Amino acid sequence: MRSLAMIHEIEEINAAGFLPGVRLGYMMCDTCSFASTALQNVEYMLAVNSSLNVNCDYSDFRPSVKIILGAVYSEVSIAVARLLSVYMIPLLSSRSSAQDLSDKRRYPAFLRTIPSDKHQTKAIGQLMHYFGWNWVGVVYVDDEYGSAAFQSFLKDAEENSVCLNYNEVLPDSLDNSQRLPRIKQVAERIRSSTARVVLLILKSVLVEALFKEMIRTNTSRTWIASDAWSRSRSIAQMEGIDKVGDILGFTFVTGKNESFDKYLKNLTVTPGGYNHFIEEYKNLRFNCTPECFSDKAPSYCPSPDELKMKADNACNVKDPQEQNDDHLVTALDTSDAFLHRLSVWATANALKKLLKCNGSSCLGEINFPPWKLLEELKKVQFEFENSSFIFDKYGDFEDSYNLIIWEKDGDHRRFQKIGNYHVINKQIELEKKDFIWFSTANTTIPQSRCSERCAPGSFKKILNASCCHNCTLCVAGTFSAEWDLRTCQRCPNGTWSLTGWNQCKQRQESFLRWSDPLPIILAAAAMFGILLLFVTFIIFLVNRNSPPMKRAEVRLSCVMMAGLSVSFASVIWFIGRPNVHLCRARQMMYALGFTLCMSCVLVKAFRTFLAFLPFGQLTSRRLHKLYKPLVIIIVITSLQGVICLLWLIFDSPDVDDTPPQPQSMTHLIHCREGHTYIGFGVMLSYIGLLALIGFLLAFKGRKVPQEFSETGNIIFSMLMYLFIWVCFIPVYIINNESSTTVQTSAILVSSYGIIFCHFSPKCYQVLLKSNTETLERILNKWRAISSPKHDVVTEMNIDFPRVTVSAEKSDSFIISSTSPTVCSSGTLCISAYTTLVKNRKMTRTRSISC
Repeated sequence: MRSLAMIHEIEEINAAGFLPGVRLGYMMCDTCSFASTALQNVEYMLAVNSSLNVNCDYSDFRPSVKIILGAVYSEVSIAVARLLSVYMIPLLSSRSSAQDLSDKRRYPAFLRTIPSDKHQTKAIGQLMHYFGWNWVGVVYVDDEYGSAAFQSFLKDAEENSVCLNYNEVLPDSLDNSQRLPRIKQVAERIRSSTARVVLLILKSVLVEALFKEMIRTNTSRTWIASDAWSRSRSIAQMEGIDKVGDILGFTFVTGKNESFDKYLKNLTVTPGGYNHFIEEYKNLRFNCTPECFSDKAPSYCPSPDELKMKADNACNVKDPQEQNDDHLVTALDTSDAFLHRLSVWATANALKKLLKCNGSSCLGEINFPPWKLLEELKKVQFEFENSSFIFDKYGDFEDSYNLIIWEKDGDHRRFQKIGNYHVINKQIELEKKDFIWFSTANTTIPQSRCSERCAPGSFKKILNASCCHNCTLCVAGTFSAEWDLRTCQRCPNGTWSLTGWNQCKQRQESFLRWSDPLPIILAAAAMFGILLLFVTFIIFLVNRNSPPMKRAEVRLSCVMMAGLSVSFASVIWFIGRPNVHLCRARQMMYALGFTLCMSCVLVKAFRTFLAFLPFGQLTSRRLHKLYKPLVIIIVITSLQGVICLLWLIFDSPDVDDTPPQPQSMTHLIHCREGHTYIGFGVMLSYIGLLALIGFLLAFKGRKVPQEFSETGNIIFSMLMYLFIWVCFIPVYIINNESSTTVQTSAILVSSYGIIFCHFSPKCYQVLLKSNTETLERILNKWRAISSPKHDVVTEMNIDFPRVTVSAEKSDSFIISSTSPTVCSSGTLCISAYTTLVKNRKMTRTRSISC
């Protein structure tokens, strides 16, 4: 069919008068795909008078044959091109794609109407990369075509990250008896391999033999065809071809031609000429030979494959040479002859330039040396069927490849174009993507990988082969945004990523924002505490002369309220983005404010301690000299001030610059209470010590009635404070991220504890509780607590701010009701109301003692 295509184009050129006054003739020989036969044919074509003269200089060699078209296989073209290089007769091939033929130093007379195999292997490498196949097998033939294509593919495979699981060689020179065992070995290697994609750089006859073995063993793979068999109609028509799996391949440019199809339907020998091909074909097609279909066919009968061409009406035909039908058009893909037709037109256009043809005649010399035609071919540029063609500097056409897939067509296959590979820009372009794969029975692409692909967020850790790897997650601070990267990239400045991330993000800053619910609640609690203190202050001020307020010492209570207000206000500075000034201010405010409050509580506890516990006269006087409330408050608070000052000087609080944890996307912005936390610890320990001393002093006087002292309130509030801050320390250490919230909560709870333990009961007594409780009822409570349990005459002198009692075994005793005040001299003054009770009769006296 390809030979007839060239004959048809030659006759078309002659009939159209493309070369005015010049007719093209042709001589056609069958090489039988052997290089030695092809060389014999060339000698026959170039012989003059049945002989070929040997000369030292062939520059003026003028044979009748000016150009040779062919051959199909590269190994044949290589042999012929070497010979023709001696005579500089152009050899123009439409099928030989071996890369070596582009070497103009070795093959200066060779040209071709197809691209070199180096482009085909690039296309195959990109195809594998496109579909994600990186674990493949290769089987190639051991001739010049197969070996060169395999070596070229190795380089392109590496560029596209494709690895070879195996490569097998099939000898081209073996006969059928030697070929079958080797094919079975290769088939077994394919079956045992984990590679699901196989590249076959073979001639169609070898592929057909290999596929027969695959069909016999029901082995399915994804096959990639080289140009040598990618459009083989005989393989596509094999019985059981659907069992081998998917077949893809690259083919050269093709094109249908109605004139050529019409020519094949009406085959006739040119008048005055002869064509053994046509004669042989018509005899096979239309000659009646029923004996050849018997079990014992005569020796002159064609082979069983050739008998398949026999027409059904062969025995009704009188003269086979006069008969025609459309068998060649339907049984063959006539578009496959496009490049052979193109080679004839390339020659004709070069001749037109060389012979200086115009519209009516050709003025050039007809008997020219062939090398002149070779020079014109290298420069020729022409149009053919709406496309432009030109040879590059290597004598190749830089055209595109068609990407085809072998689709199911009943029990056979048909070729379906699905894309292109552009030689110039080296890119694959798919026109159809939703085709059905045999391997998966749907549009899902079959896989052939040594290892699973590494998703974004991981990288490949290479094992024994570059395509075999383990997927390792990117560590924190690195990322990979694409599939199958070999390394992870570091995050740009100011961004971060966690383990296994495919992108970097800005870390979220974490601090108590004014817009968040929790800080709003904390601020509201602090403001409410300040408001509560203000209301309490008003109540105390209005009712300052009432007995409960007198017992609560309004002035001390007001100082406590001031300290608590400062403590509440410090909570506000814990909210918002921290800076060094806020870090320092909030701790200083809390330390001094709460210490001021605790110093007042300590004064109250010390007063009860002095008044109610029995001491010797000397000890009592010394202790009473220490009771100087104003001095105590100033000294205690000043000492805390000194602690804070030293803290600021030597280990000042500042913003913590510790980098976030690698596995955290939160940048905690908080205050660090110094590098060593010693100052912070001493400050809290000092307040805790005050609370402990106040608790111990109050605990000593715990049996004193609540009406005469605030020991119960002090004990409960100090216990609450100690419990809160003892719990605070481990929570603060362990949960560093919530340290700010923990401290503010501790400040609020402990401050509210002081309010509800010290101020709320007094406000309740003033506003709601009746003041009708008499002194007698109070004394009854005291007697229930302190009355002696024996009849021995005793005398107790209890010095406390409310009552002094002298008792004896008689039924009379003295009660002195006192009210302590701070005199101008700073000493403790007791105003005593003494009541003599005897036989339920009372007399009252008053005395003042200092």
